[in-house]
Amino acid sequence: MLQAPLNLLRRCAVQQIRSLHRGAPVASDSLFVHRDTPDNNPDTPFEFTPDNLKRVNDIIANYPEGHKQAAVIPVLDLAQRQHGWTPLSAMHKVAEILDMPKMRVYEVATFYTMFNRKPVGKYHVQICTTTPCMLRDSDSIKDTLIRKLGIKVGETSKDNLFTLSEVECLGACVNAPMVQINDNYFEDLEVKDMEEIIDDLKAGRTPKPGPRSGRFACEPHGGLTSLTEPPTGPGFGVRDDL
Repeated sequence: MLQAPLNLLRRCAVQQIRSLHRGAPVASDSLFVHRDTPDNNPDTPFEFTPDNLKRVNDIIANYPEGHKQAAVIPVLDLAQRQHGWTPLSAMHKVAEILDMPKMRVYEVATFYTMFNRKPVGKYHVQICTTTPCMLRDSDSIKDTLIRKLGIKVGETSKDNLFTLSEVECLGACVNAPMVQINDNYFEDLEVKDMEEIIDDLKAGRTPKPGPRSGRFACEPHGGLTSLTEPPTGPGFGVRDDL
């Protein structure tokens, strides 16, 4: 007697199955566990250059006396910009300069994904595939990058020119789909735009960052819908008897 209802339930369950977007699998321990390698161990040489050491001191000077540990993020960022990525020895140097336990620096470097704890290519291409970008067909941009670069997500090209990463929201949802390449955002992308950007980088040219749709920033595509007139002066709308 129960067979017919069970069969109906199975059919309904099958009909409810939907295709879900799936990001690149990442082993969780790769986010925070360190394993010594020939290129990344406590004995790997790292020292700030004289110019960067001066920048470190300038950064520390922005914070109140006794609170220089608050400079850990910008100093780590400077170390990464000098070295190209953030090895363990760079974290140790930052801990030494800021007089803080090494573990505290590890906590910061492993929490923020902006710190690359393994080598990346000259151009770190980060493709956003979260909901707004996905709805604007970021999958076609990701497929274009895989095809043009000849690598999969999470890989670096053999010439060390490109590293491709799939990331969470980069905060430019109104300009979706978009990618971040090093420090620059490239927005309002279509497949042809992504192809041109990669071709420029391969040829040693510098592609123009920002929206590729003709917009200046994130204003409406059809022009302004508010604030279309000069603002009124002080006192506008205030009663004369007040």
